[in-house]
Amino acid sequence: MKQELLDKYNVPVPRYTSYPPANYFHDGFTSRDYADAIRESNHQQPESVSFYFHIPFCQRLCHYCGCNSYAAPKPEIIDRYVAALHKEIDLILPLLDKKRKVSQIHYGGGTPTFLPALELKELNAHVSDTFELIENPEKAIECHPGWMTGQDWEKLATAGFNRFSIGIQDFNKQVLQTVHRQAPLLQPEEIVTILRSCGVRINMDFLYGLPHQTEASFAETIEKAVSLKPDRLVTFSYAHVPWAFPRQKVLEKTGLPSGDEKSRMFEAARKILCEADYQPIGLDHFVRKDDELYTALLNGQLHRNFQGYCTRRTTGQVYAFGVTGISQLGTAYAQNTKDIMEYIEKVEAGILPVAKGYLLSREEQITREAIEMLMCNYRIDWNELSEQLSVPARSIKQATAYDEACLREFAEDGLVEFDENQIRMTPEGRLFVRNVAASLDKLMLGTNKSFSKPV
Repeated sequence: MKQELLDKYNVPVPRYTSYPPANYFHDGFTSRDYADAIRESNHQQPESVSFYFHIPFCQRLCHYCGCNSYAAPKPEIIDRYVAALHKEIDLILPLLDKKRKVSQIHYGGGTPTFLPALELKELNAHVSDTFELIENPEKAIECHPGWMTGQDWEKLATAGFNRFSIGIQDFNKQVLQTVHRQAPLLQPEEIVTILRSCGVRINMDFLYGLPHQTEASFAETIEKAVSLKPDRLVTFSYAHVPWAFPRQKVLEKTGLPSGDEKSRMFEAARKILCEADYQPIGLDHFVRKDDELYTALLNGQLHRNFQGYCTRRTTGQVYAFGVTGISQLGTAYAQNTKDIMEYIEKVEAGILPVAKGYLLSREEQITREAIEMLMCNYRIDWNELSEQLSVPARSIKQATAYDEACLREFAEDGLVEFDENQIRMTPEGRLFVRNVAASLDKLMLGTNKSFSKPV
């Protein structure tokens, strides 16, 4: 990667896990608005339902974490929180059309595996007893291997989960110690053997841009990961945003890799993974050729939500439960309060615990589809979007901040190729797909919001 390109484009831009990004949500959006949005979502696409459960508890907090998490709270708080999750399911039950089917259940955190497998199993059972599920829905859980025994992994598999995202982050012990993350309790080979015997799918998550990481050390980590043959492998770029998460500030004492160093880490990892026949998906995912995400990419059926990339079969409008959970509906976003006691007390009182949200205009809905197509497929086909949205291609461009002069500059720098019908990211430009997406975002014109850098 040329240094001048890094200097020019490694500037703060949204991650676009949602459009508009979450820092545009506002407290003028109320619980009543969310209830109305749920009712309206019954008549919007996609018809299927995706449930997200936020488990904010951790044995201890990692310094890099950008999630809403609590270190080992009192047992009575945990019990009330789990009970509130069950009650929140019951609160939205009357608002959802019973004919709609659940296609995806995802547990994130925090550390979802902080809870005993039995409690997670009971939450899954509550969903399956209350709603109809599609055949073989995805039931995914994010796991911290630092605290899990062989029995723990087996119990989770019997709790109904069929996809495990193992948060390795790095195999280098010095890196893990510096960021205050517990190393895996079992050898990674043991974990994979146990999970394979249970017949579940395995993701491994890694983070680059942490103290003490180098191009060589991260390449060694990825080579070890490849030898374990996970179904999917994710290389997240560490987002250093200490103004939002002050705990990250401590990492500056050790020093963080530069943008150029992070770029080389990613490119080295990508080379190793592609040579091992993993296929790149979007920003940071790599999958085997027999993975449904790769098939979805080839067929133009790839989607993205707050849980990551998914297929048209499993994607659904997202209904989130727990503190800070973000529901992602056809025309609205709703985010629950981040205060755990406020969350518990509101739900116990029978009130949807919404703190803020956003109602999308028709123009913003169109922009969301354009940006999602770019982020998922590294291209935008205006005619394809026109057919999908039943809106003329010219009107779609007008809804976005489409600027031919801006695209020409991207093209001159080797990031994109474009014509009247398409925008296509070049292989060299993919690292900066967020920048190109931001160029289509009218909200970015004169924004004063804070974002992380692409690299």
